[in-house]
Amino acid sequence: MVSYILKSRPGQFLLVGTLLLLFGMFLQYNDIESYRYVFYLSIIFLGFFAFIDAVVETVKSKAPNVDLLMILAAIGACIIDYASEGALLLFIFALSSVLESYAMNKSTKAISSLMAQVPEEASLLLPNGDVQRVDVTTLRKDDQIIVQKGALIPIDGVIDRRASIDESSLTGESLPVEKQQGDDVFAGTLNVGEVVQMTVSKTSDETVFSNIIRMVETAQNRPSKLSSFIDRIEKKYVISVLIAVPLFIAVMYYFIGFSFEEAFYRGMVFLTVASPCALVASATPATLSAISRGARDGILVKGGKAMESLTSMNVLFSDKTGTLTYGQFDVVDYQIDDSILAEVIYMEQQSTHPIAKALVRHFGTEDLSSVDQTEDIEEIVGSGVRKGHITVAKPSFFEGFNDPNGYLNEATKEYTTIIVGAHQEVVGYFNLADTVRKEAKEAVALFQSEGVDVRLLTGDHEVVAKAVASTVNIDRYVASCLPEDKIKYVNDSIQQGDIVGMIGDGINDAPALANANIGIAMGEGSTVAMESSDVVIVKNDLLKLFNSFILSRKLNRTIKFNVMFSIIVIIILIMLNIFGLLSLPTAVLFHEGSTILVILNGLRLLLHDRN
Repeated sequence: MVSYILKSRPGQFLLVGTLLLLFGMFLQYNDIESYRYVFYLSIIFLGFFAFIDAVVETVKSKAPNVDLLMILAAIGACIIDYASEGALLLFIFALSSVLESYAMNKSTKAISSLMAQVPEEASLLLPNGDVQRVDVTTLRKDDQIIVQKGALIPIDGVIDRRASIDESSLTGESLPVEKQQGDDVFAGTLNVGEVVQMTVSKTSDETVFSNIIRMVETAQNRPSKLSSFIDRIEKKYVISVLIAVPLFIAVMYYFIGFSFEEAFYRGMVFLTVASPCALVASATPATLSAISRGARDGILVKGGKAMESLTSMNVLFSDKTGTLTYGQFDVVDYQIDDSILAEVIYMEQQSTHPIAKALVRHFGTEDLSSVDQTEDIEEIVGSGVRKGHITVAKPSFFEGFNDPNGYLNEATKEYTTIIVGAHQEVVGYFNLADTVRKEAKEAVALFQSEGVDVRLLTGDHEVVAKAVASTVNIDRYVASCLPEDKIKYVNDSIQQGDIVGMIGDGINDAPALANANIGIAMGEGSTVAMESSDVVIVKNDLLKLFNSFILSRKLNRTIKFNVMFSIIVIIILIMLNIFGLLSLPTAVLFHEGSTILVILNGLRLLLHDRN
């Protein structure tokens, strides 16, 4: 945020204007006459971009906006010799504008980050057998390309042989998918097996990844109902005040009989008290306080709209892997002789496969001194690894092996099972599973107690989805979800009138996060998911999200009170001015006093505690 203020021109003008405002207040407090000129300079810096926007928008839309009213209110304050009022008014307005620009700037990075997941170049196989590096955008259907081991697939296509593909960028599931000859593979996924040749099936702008990018862009550019409503009210309010002020002066002069100087003076008082200074401050300090309190609690909320909307959520869709679960495999059960275990761990140390990492992590202290580390380790494409007479692979590889202990029967759909064989005999097994987060069940229960319907959407198969849903007490779940499926469920719920939250951690979740009313990302998830969301759970603690849900409720109550209080004060001050019972110093006192009270009420949210 600080970096953005220092680098952006509106932020720089805000900083200079604020320093001048503070300096002017210092001079005024010490009765140094030049304070007026300092306030004038502050107004120029704080109101510069508001003035530009007022002119541009007025000409473009042929209707005045709040920017124009703010500028006129500041000028009016200067005319009646209260430049500090004008400077303070523009400070609050300029701060809100910079914060909005900052949020929009952050959201655009989501698209850039997403596009960076797909390689810009591909290895094109020429008719003469040579390989040439070419731009992905030049590839056409039926072109032949080569994808090396450990390389990202640059475009959608069909492979010519068996392959192991990490599709976590699309599905969110950490376990690689075993592909057969003729299967489809997708841009942005990772070839974790041996080198493959593939036939291009879609151009670069037709891939699944490019469709995800377009869906995120569409959702981010879609204005909210609240924004549209405010835009309509804004124009009517500004026009009403602009018409009311000269009419007020005319009535005072022609019909009441005041002198022009007195009528103009009261007109400027009217413009000053009618300026929405307290109204502007009704939301911004409270929202910033709530956002700051959430950040201290490990929850980053991108702007006031998200913070204010969070408590209105009545449906929460949740991804599984990396959200309700930790997104990494752990050993839950195993049977194997210690001497063979050492061999297995040594073999798995040479692999980057998620299963291998889980085994190494679980048996990290195992003594490997007995292992012959000079013997080569052979990769079995799509199945596992082999070293000498010992094989570690998926259960299907061991069909026909002797299984005296019935270890193959341990393989279930609920767990990921790895079998160990030696000399054509099954000698051990490992059952692994993605562990449910310890706080997930409690967090789900708390949301349900507040009337939020929590539902599970996952790309994993039915058995695993059912097991996780049962563990955390979620009644409604959908398994085998693709990115477009998640979007459909989110949009269908929105069309039914629900206020929908979506929580996820993968690139595959980004479109659903962007389409939901409130998108929520896990801090350990993909950059794209975080940038496409409205809320980021930095500490990956779902209980922190519930705390922010309650904080959002307090924020809405605070804003409603501030708005009503501000409007009542403005109405009272206007009425007192009409009846001649309000002097300018008193108007400024009550007007500024109401602003200060509203700000202080908003700052109370810094002290929020769930309990």
